[in-house]
Amino acid sequence: MTQIKKINRRNFIRISAFTIPMLSSLKTLKAGVSPEAKKPLVISTWKFGFDANTEAWEILKYNGKSIDAVEKGANLTESSHNLSVGLGALPDRTGHVTLDACIMDENGKAGSVAFLERIKHPVSVARKIMELTPHVMLVGSGAQEFALKNGFKLEKNKLSAEARIEYKKWKIKQKELEKQGNENNHDTIGMLAMDSAQNISGSCTTSGLAYKLRGRVGDSPIIGAGLFVDNEIGAATATGLGEMVIRICGAHTTVELMRQGYSPKEACKMTIERIVKKMPELSKDNQIGILAVNKNGEYGAYSIQKNFHFAVCDLEKGNRIEESGYYFQ
Repeated sequence: MTQIKKINRRNFIRISAFTIPMLSSLKTLKAGVSPEAKKPLVISTWKFGFDANTEAWEILKYNGKSIDAVEKGANLTESSHNLSVGLGALPDRTGHVTLDACIMDENGKAGSVAFLERIKHPVSVARKIMELTPHVMLVGSGAQEFALKNGFKLEKNKLSAEARIEYKKWKIKQKELEKQGNENNHDTIGMLAMDSAQNISGSCTTSGLAYKLRGRVGDSPIIGAGLFVDNEIGAATATGLGEMVIRICGAHTTVELMRQGYSPKEACKMTIERIVKKMPELSKDNQIGILAVNKNGEYGAYSIQKNFHFAVCDLEKGNRIEESGYYFQ
């Protein structure tokens, strides 16, 4: 009996030495990790993401970190006098531009700002919050005070020439221009990047909904709504009417669907279908686009309406614009 126990113990040790690494490997594959992952890679929402990708690629192609890539790519759009992002964007209904942004790295650390005024690069302020404080989000005057204490400059409090013209038009014809859902009313750049070390990070920055109520904050600066990164699985970002995204934690939902084994495109589609099912009255006239990438460098997108374009840059095909599938055919 003693001899049998010894043999069984030896067999157990020998089997364990083989099976434990194998089970660990299977767990890794289930999570989407592959040594052959397509990397580096950067994807961004909307056509203006093309230029942001170009900026991010300058970091990624030299084996830079994904967190640096998504910050610098977003910075470019924030500086571009875009009517949807940055200080040159369309204001709230009182005529003030307020900015929201967040950033998240491969370790699950995150930083966020909301209702920030007169600071050029809100996504960089969000990164400082992530790196220098125990907090995730700062808002309003507190966020501005933090930015000024950490080297950011207070910009002039005035609308860009183009935004001023559009704001005057809106005031004249307010009800008609309040409608959402057309191709020209998107308001966010979300970026997801995988670097050569196969680490994923994301950023999201916006001026928010044009002509919103003063103090309104959408999904873009909210971790789990406008952006979510899980380095074991992948990442997702959202654009469009933020109230709809917040109600189902859109980015987090998409990542969790990828965790269950769905491809990025399938996960985005299922998230959009959930939004439409829960909010049919809002879905008819509004746009939401979801963009995702998994640990293998596979990406996908889906939207409620047509005309959700996004930019993709990788080693295989370079930088280009693609269009997602959409719910309402």
